[in-house]
Amino acid sequence: MYLKRISVNNFKNISETHLDFSRKINCISGNNGEGKTNLLDAIYYLSMTKSFFSSTDAYTFRFGEDAAALNGSYVLDDNTEDTISIGVKREGEKTVKKNAKAYKRISEHIGLYPIVMVSPADTVLVNGSGEERRKFLTLILSQIDKEYLKRMQSYNQLLMQRNKLLKMPSISWELLDTIDFQMSVHADYIFRKRGELCNGLLEKVKGYYAALSGCKEEVQMRYISDLQEGTLDELLKSCREKDSFLKFTSAGVHKDDIEFSLNRMPLKKCGSQGQQKSFLVALKLAQFDIMKDLHDVAPILLLDDVFDKLDMQRVEYLLSLVAGDHFGQIFISDSNKVRMASIVERFTNECRSFEVAGGIYKTL
Repeated sequence: MYLKRISVNNFKNISETHLDFSRKINCISGNNGEGKTNLLDAIYYLSMTKSFFSSTDAYTFRFGEDAAALNGSYVLDDNTEDTISIGVKREGEKTVKKNAKAYKRISEHIGLYPIVMVSPADTVLVNGSGEERRKFLTLILSQIDKEYLKRMQSYNQLLMQRNKLLKMPSISWELLDTIDFQMSVHADYIFRKRGELCNGLLEKVKGYYAALSGCKEEVQMRYISDLQEGTLDELLKSCREKDSFLKFTSAGVHKDDIEFSLNRMPLKKCGSQGQQKSFLVALKLAQFDIMKDLHDVAPILLLDDVFDKLDMQRVEYLLSLVAGDHFGQIFISDSNKVRMASIVERFTNECRSFEVAGGIYKTL
């Protein structure tokens, strides 16, 4: 599977553009702030129906515009083509169509065209809150497990109901029992799938990081969840008095986290910028492998500003890796087109290059 072409209208700083892509490697160059990342985000949006950088569409629109539109054509492994169109309006209306037919639920689209993005913004996975790491797990699982996405949506709705109930002057304990039981059923599934994913990611992360770092350090990642102490139903009952005082739910899978470590020390505190970047690249490549194994199709891989904070040895290893047969279509952005071209040309001739200035793209 690969993205053959894209049309973008009023998306971020892109007024209008129509581009045809290589099925292998696509290089996007331009100065900072000109629109390299915005094109990658438009490609990401076509797959995920939302921006990589924001959970809302408030920053989707070009300045002064009230609507944005994306259209893309994907070539599937059987050489048939799917056309995807997405229209977004500032007041909140969003339509997603596959081959001119609108989905009943936008969530039906998620996972059909798998995608992985490596971005400087990934540092939030190391330095940010547990919420960012939970989002990462959900991002992967929502593309490979439709049941997980449904369970996550149901759990969050029940959590909102429970917190609303806890804020009431008089709490219905019978209703709370019902909500707790329903949440527990969904939480068990979420907990199990997150644990399985973390276990699967770990061995792959170790392998990629060892190759990127020259086997100089050992990395670990550990899944942390309240449900490791018992079922959610049991935990919620034990926390009932505390929750009724706090007016919110203090235990559950919405508190899950992942601990990243380097040589048994916290990566956040002890890892250099280069080590953290190498770990995050390894993590995203591990994500790629997990998704490819389960989809039996190579996800599209977006490498945004990938040369930043990686030495040339690691960059060359990464490029030699993604240019191989294991990976499919790749998009790479960099501010230095000469550097990017000289490195990419060592590994493949199947490449198309683009340059952007002020949101206007030209094919080189």
